[in-house]
Amino acid sequence: MHDDRVLLERRLDRFVRERLQPALYAPGHPVTVERWDAPGEPVSIYRAVVQEFEPAHPGDAWGAPWSTTWFRLTGEVPDGLGQAPGAEPELLVDLGFTADQPGFQAEGLAWRADATQVKAISPRNHYVKLSRLGTALVGDRFTLYVEAAGNPNILQLPDLRPDLNGDPATASREPLYRLGEVVLAERRTDVAELLADVTALAGLMHELPLDAPRRHQLLRALDAMVETVDPDDVPGTAAAGRAVLAPALAAPAVASAHTLVATGHAHIDSAWLWPVRETIRKCARTFSSVAALAEDDPAFVFACSQAQQLAWIKDGYPDLFARLQALAARGQFVPVGGMWVEADTNMPGSEAMARQFVQGTRFFAEEFGTDCEEVWLPDTFGYSAGLPGVCVAAGMKWFLTQKISWNQTNQMPHHTFWWEGIDGSRIFTHFPPVDTYNAEVSPAELAHAVRTFSDHGRASVSLLPFGYGDGGGGPTREMLASAHRAADLEGSPKVVLGSPRDFFARAQAEYPDAPVWLGEMYLELHRGTLTTQANTKRGNRRSEHLLREAELWASTAAVRVGFPYPAERLQQCWRTVLLQQFHDILPGSSIAWVYADAERHYADLAEELEELIADALTALTGTGEVLLVANAAPHARAGVPALGVNSSTTTPQAAVEEHPDGTFTLANEHLRAVVDATGELVSLVDTATGREAIAPDHPGNRLELFRDVPNEWDAWDIDEFYRRGAVPTEPGTAALDERDGEPVITTHKQVGDSTVTQQISLPPGSPALVIHTEVDWQERQRLLKLGFGLDVRADTSAAETHFGHYRRPTHTNTSWEAARFEFCAHRWLLVDEPGYGVAIANDATYGHEVTRDVRADGGTTTTVRLSLLRSPIYPDPEADRGRHEFTVAVRPNAGAPEAVELGYRTNLPQRFLRGENPVQPLITVDTPGIVVEAVKLAEDGSGDVVVRLYEAHGRRTSGVVTPGFDAASVVATDLRERTVDTPGVTLDPASVRFALRPFQIVTLRFARTPTADPAEALAAEADPS
Repeated sequence: MHDDRVLLERRLDRFVRERLQPALYAPGHPVTVERWDAPGEPVSIYRAVVQEFEPAHPGDAWGAPWSTTWFRLTGEVPDGLGQAPGAEPELLVDLGFTADQPGFQAEGLAWRADATQVKAISPRNHYVKLSRLGTALVGDRFTLYVEAAGNPNILQLPDLRPDLNGDPATASREPLYRLGEVVLAERRTDVAELLADVTALAGLMHELPLDAPRRHQLLRALDAMVETVDPDDVPGTAAAGRAVLAPALAAPAVASAHTLVATGHAHIDSAWLWPVRETIRKCARTFSSVAALAEDDPAFVFACSQAQQLAWIKDGYPDLFARLQALAARGQFVPVGGMWVEADTNMPGSEAMARQFVQGTRFFAEEFGTDCEEVWLPDTFGYSAGLPGVCVAAGMKWFLTQKISWNQTNQMPHHTFWWEGIDGSRIFTHFPPVDTYNAEVSPAELAHAVRTFSDHGRASVSLLPFGYGDGGGGPTREMLASAHRAADLEGSPKVVLGSPRDFFARAQAEYPDAPVWLGEMYLELHRGTLTTQANTKRGNRRSEHLLREAELWASTAAVRVGFPYPAERLQQCWRTVLLQQFHDILPGSSIAWVYADAERHYADLAEELEELIADALTALTGTGEVLLVANAAPHARAGVPALGVNSSTTTPQAAVEEHPDGTFTLANEHLRAVVDATGELVSLVDTATGREAIAPDHPGNRLELFRDVPNEWDAWDIDEFYRRGAVPTEPGTAALDERDGEPVITTHKQVGDSTVTQQISLPPGSPALVIHTEVDWQERQRLLKLGFGLDVRADTSAAETHFGHYRRPTHTNTSWEAARFEFCAHRWLLVDEPGYGVAIANDATYGHEVTRDVRADGGTTTTVRLSLLRSPIYPDPEADRGRHEFTVAVRPNAGAPEAVELGYRTNLPQRFLRGENPVQPLITVDTPGIVVEAVKLAEDGSGDVVVRLYEAHGRRTSGVVTPGFDAASVVATDLRERTVDTPGVTLDPASVRFALRPFQIVTLRFARTPTADPAEALAAEADPS
């Protein structure tokens, strides 16, 4: 036979485009449209319905960036509309949608006048069924309101240029959209079903090999359909066309076909190219459409992953929230993930990461009766080596992401595997091979998932998250139609609608001996997110430590003196911090509006938490005039016990000397440092070993400026070639100075158009040199690093991560190591060789790099650089411009114990206060290797004292934890404060004995013995006589 395949495929395409699609709706009936443009920020439906509306017509301009226009739609339902078989009346609303994807342009929410939501009006989902109008339909007349958001599309791929619309102060005032047609029309269900049949079969046909018989059978069936359907009477002959295709649709999948569990999803970024206030409305729009879809299709299951978003719905849309709860009871709306938001998992501190699960699982349990067991993080920018331990300690069994498929260099070898963390915890993990969290259930996506799945022969099932995401939208009825047709279809994988729990239970039962991936899952992309928007990162770090202090002192005061524990205020503070840790806020990849909000939140948090701390400490110490020091760190300091309050011992100031050659020497009993005339550190010797820490060919405290123009994502990426773009800078100047009564060396330096001032000091009794840097940053697409050349032959570096530290090679033997040229460290980084190392701590920096080189003298220089500042121009054209502060501490002759202590010391400065009573610690630990991360009262309001500890040095450690109060009982719990069996813990309320494995996390819950008067107990403690 002659090959007519291409001819017939083109014929089919034209038939669908010119005949089937236009026949989907009957000619429409006019609807009266009126408008009211809300001034300023969005308003409620109650305020909108009482406004004076003006006539609106197709073609009218509306929607300046971030504005809201309310449209009132009124009309009369014509006699007989929807009465014919296969005719379903719908209201079609075109707000002026563009070809851009949903979530990145105009959106609307349809309301009834009684303040209940119908569903979203959005691109590719712009209908409202007449049957859903409810109270909006009175007799034959209807009135519907559409709250239309004039959101700009800031994601103009692939050309990501600066966009002033991301800041309300610079956004355009001109309208972005023109109103399209608004009509009442009959949807022809036979045509819709035929269109879905053709989409499924034609899409499958194109994915099959040219030599596959099934491909040619589908082409002949589709061509026969074209012959059967009358192009001039598509509605009348659509059923006959479907009958022609029925045998092709009925052919079952082969027994060995891969299975995809399809879970509806809408990955709604809690902020990104829109502010949080708009995210709240995106959630309402998406979830209202999801509810409508679920109510129409009982097989549909939707997974919702962020408790914060449902909390917004509960507060602002109570009727919608009740619908979601009802769907959850039916198993169709499934809370997943167990986290407050889909957080970044590189930068949040240990306790903050734990609280993501504490707050998320608590909300889901209280509001939906759901016990989440799966972590759901499809879009986060890499996953720390400490994360499995946190997940398992939170009661999680399973972990999902697909983001690592974005790697630039290396491909992960598995799609289903066990992921092992630094403490030995393992969690069953899956990467959906469809390589997206926004699938449309297209045949092309299904075929891609099968082709890329790396575990064939061992596993036969994978997950398919489907629905428009990022900016919301969620699944559509067309996606569900595709899923239903692929349930058992020859040539296609089998598609089963289900929940993540359905998938994971099946996958783990089938593949219990899946391979193991050890350590971090590093994303070989978006490395710049460790540095961009530095003030937000500083706000996060500071807020985390203020929360530690507030909980510690409030708990201590509650136990000691009956201080009212501010549980609700602390919870709100935590939830605010957790929201800012969303994976597009803390990483710095959002618009300017988001960072103005974030920095305002951090300022408010600081004020709130400082007040809580002051109130608790005043309650504890009284109102005397004795100078006291509150030490919230887990290590004693200057005579003040860990977690206690006392007078501090005095230590002589460091000696500072200026030399004729312009150099300066700082020295105390621990260190001797030499700073040259330009402010660079040329020598750092500890007195214990007498060893020089600074390499002879590369000084410390070297500020280096680089051109930083990545290939694509400005705020997200640092590409390796930046190293070849060093920008020359002039030498700085240094002078002897004084700060707070202590001698310092002050340096000044011009880097590009920015000025840098540094103060270098050696605090009394400190084993670490402290460098405080202030920058007035005025660069564009440049990167500022602070480097230290160290005379250490370090094969690996150790960086603090969640509840421990993680070692990475310093070499680039393989492409995996070479790709990790920029990585995350929390409060400290250690480079060491056997017997000697140098720790570098910071108070606000996350991006680091470590390189090594062998000198001509045979020694090895290991260079550590901290990435201080970037200046991307998208999506925030003014990112990071302004003033910034950083503190770095350098400690030679350090191992992991010293690095851990230095990290806490740098981030928890001594708190001086006037009072009367010293305060003994609520908890004491007899070994520095077991570190107290949090002291708080129990989440359930019982008054029990909860203590979170972990082994911090990376070795087996034994020790004893003793409560400083009368404890009636003690149990070990998970992060959610549920009693669990915990290996290595011997429980006794008077003293708990530990024999911990490296980096093991333990949570203890002490029930208190009632006392008559806590104040009397405190007085007795202060005066034992």
